[in-house]
Amino acid sequence: MDWNSSLKILFPRLFSLSLNQGQKVEEVGRWDDVVWRWNLRWRRTRFEWESKLEEEMLIFLSTTSLHREEKDGHMWGSGDERCFSVNSAYACLANQGRGTHLEVFKLLWKTKAFPNVVTTTWRALTDSLPTRERLSRKGVMLNNTLYALCQTTAESSQHLFMECKHTLCVWSMCFRWFGIVLAQHNDIKINFESFHLFQVNYKQNLVWKGVWTTIVRSIWDQRNEVVFKQGVVDAEEIFQKAQIKSRLWLKHISNSFTYSLVDWILNPISCITSFK
Repeated sequence: MDWNSSLKILFPRLFSLSLNQGQKVEEVGRWDDVVWRWNLRWRRTRFEWESKLEEEMLIFLSTTSLHREEKDGHMWGSGDERCFSVNSAYACLANQGRGTHLEVFKLLWKTKAFPNVVTTTWRALTDSLPTRERLSRKGVMLNNTLYALCQTTAESSQHLFMECKHTLCVWSMCFRWFGIVLAQHNDIKINFESFHLFQVNYKQNLVWKGVWTTIVRSIWDQRNEVVFKQGVVDAEEIFQKAQIKSRLWLKHISNSFTYSLVDWILNPISCITSFK
């Protein structure tokens, strides 16, 4: 059978790199005594993240037992019918990457913030922003991989948004603004998930998480100012821009939100609790 039918659906990125497209199982591996060994060929050397995908794919393929005596045939799934359906393919895709942080992304897309802000946050949570460390992993030649704002360690999403001394100042300002004390977790996903106010309801907490995403976007904008426009690091400026942007979004999504910028800055809790 066409060995990469599943690969095409579940791992489209690897499928585009494969030199084994359209081949049968017997053509992309060999028997080593009673153990089947895959022998996959690629158009080029894979990047680090693509190699991890290859490992996931081989684990997926290992769930199927091959037998010398059986004739090749087309099958799908593990049920009695073993017939392909759109629902079964969707269920299989939905199960890919399920983990302890799945709920984080469900929550993210409900967060009250500008779409471009939420998208930037999603890229930060999945470590897919073009940070210097990530560009270096993908083979881009750089003078150095140090974070532009502090110049002390490699520029990763984790350091950029959670560990840099300037970033920590921004988060500290945010907590003082709301008059709360919150122990931050260094893991960016857990940090987002635990960014919660106990005195407000679920819908109002989506507004609070919108503040989190806006701070992340403001940090990223400041980073780009420093890298591309020789800007100067200013934690207070990052925080003030986040305040302004989050208020603009609240005014945009709710006609009943009539609070001025001064109200939002001086009494943010009252503004948030206005959302019913």
